[in-house]
Amino acid sequence: MLDQQVGGPHDQLRAAARAWIDGDPDPTTRAQLQALLDDGDIEAIADHVDGALSFGTAGIRGEVGPGPRRMNRAIALRTAHGLAQHVLATQDLPAAGPAVVGHDARTSSPVLAADLVAVLAAAGIPVEVLDRMAPTPLVAHRAVSNDAVTAVVVTASHNPARDNGIKVYARNHVQLVEPEDLQIAARIDAAPSAVAIDARTVADPPNRRVVEVDDLAQKYRRDILAGRHDEERDTSLRIVATPLHGVGGEHLVALLGAAGYADVRLVPEQAAPDGTFPTVAFPNPEEPGALDLALALAREVDADLVLANDPDADRLAMAIPDGRGGFQPLSGNQVGGLFGARLLATTGHARPAVASSIVSAPLLADLATAHGAVHAVTLTGFKWIWNALLDLADDGAAPIYGFEEALGYSVSPVVRDKDGLSAGLLAADIAAAARRAGRTVRDLLDDLARQHGARASVQRSIRLPGSEGAGAIAAALARLRSDPPRSLAGIPVRNVTDYAHGADQRPRWLGAQDLLVFDVGADLVLLRPSGTEPKLKVYAHASGPSGPSGPSGADVSVTEDALRARAEGLAAALIDVAGL
Repeated sequence: MLDQQVGGPHDQLRAAARAWIDGDPDPTTRAQLQALLDDGDIEAIADHVDGALSFGTAGIRGEVGPGPRRMNRAIALRTAHGLAQHVLATQDLPAAGPAVVGHDARTSSPVLAADLVAVLAAAGIPVEVLDRMAPTPLVAHRAVSNDAVTAVVVTASHNPARDNGIKVYARNHVQLVEPEDLQIAARIDAAPSAVAIDARTVADPPNRRVVEVDDLAQKYRRDILAGRHDEERDTSLRIVATPLHGVGGEHLVALLGAAGYADVRLVPEQAAPDGTFPTVAFPNPEEPGALDLALALAREVDADLVLANDPDADRLAMAIPDGRGGFQPLSGNQVGGLFGARLLATTGHARPAVASSIVSAPLLADLATAHGAVHAVTLTGFKWIWNALLDLADDGAAPIYGFEEALGYSVSPVVRDKDGLSAGLLAADIAAAARRAGRTVRDLLDDLARQHGARASVQRSIRLPGSEGAGAIAAALARLRSDPPRSLAGIPVRNVTDYAHGADQRPRWLGAQDLLVFDVGADLVLLRPSGTEPKLKVYAHASGPSGPSGPSGADVSVTEDALRARAEGLAAALIDVAGL
């Protein structure tokens, strides 16, 4: 039998497991992997040691557990070693501020963060470590304000409770992009065993400094409020907010309070940080059911606005009264349009720059044209959005805004990443200004539809975990590349763009990616695998005419409903053609 062959695949898996145990300094994960060996469960052993988590997408993320295919202390130690070697080889330490390390409320985050700090400091890199858990935007802000040589956050953002990760910022205070992430990955691969790395660290190195989160938060609030558009607002706005058991609750309340919004009510069941996320299956405000408690409280207290952050507070969801006693959650594209319209209308810059990801609705491009702004379309992710904005800044433009439809918004240049806290303040300012003028947020959305055309967007995610799922995703993309559909939902496909090719003809922020874009009449349908989860994502954007040919009066909602149905049909048709 194969299992009995000396040197066969099963023996190789066992040997890989034993080698990992020998190099793992954590007694807990050593014992967990040893138990699998003792049980003789080859499939389980393979699931933990056959392959490894890869460093990329601005860091590394995965399910917590033993072995190279899980997130654990050994992975954190080797990742820190690779990052430290990269910093030492490429950066002038005396010219830069200290590295800054923070973490979220996930149960394994404090230990992983401590390992990162220990390795960076032992390598001779000055390090600031936050004294307690904190939102990702506070770390990203500290990187900018103190010109950090690098910044690291231990977080898995909106992933399920079983996951954790390490997010890394480059010298320009933006998440890592190629080729730098590949260079760090190579150094991680060349790192010694985690046991050897751990043995070199010291408990309290002299170049490690603890900084208080309260101090960082005060500086963050000052900088955000300094860039706020100054006008009279209705600060009696009643806001319901939820951090979804994450670390953003106290900081959102403090920021809103500093801006004059005193009536902010956190969902009590979700207010305290809890890395087990007991009230939600997925702590992502995009997921069905995640906002149920917030919407229930909003109905109970007759709120004017509902805000929700994900667990590390870099994303924001928003819901508004629907006029019938309930609340309407807005899509990321709707919020992205509202934010873009306000920031472009109130900026004092002569040549503002904005950016949005390629899978987001194209409204921001129209708004930029109307306001004489520069607009960049980028690959998915704020690492690309902010690198595009910095490139445009080098060309004389002033970065003011970036967004992606997955509830990510950067509304202030003092944080070069998505920031759900400052975005929450902007949402409150928009709602308050509208109410003072006798209008609603829904009225503002209707204005955008009349001026720039009604739109509807649909996103569908197909979860395909494990090696079989990865194979299914690859097979679906291969089928669509070799035999693209000639029509979708009965509408002819005019053109198909494969972003895996032609990168040399595009700006660096729109480089090679596993992305297919289908032009279907006036609409767009896009397909790409997720960079952080085992998902294949489909985006469909349906657009109607603008100006005199566009919707008028109460016709906006009717038009949007028809466009949404069209987008749903296009997304379903592409999923069917892909064989999923």
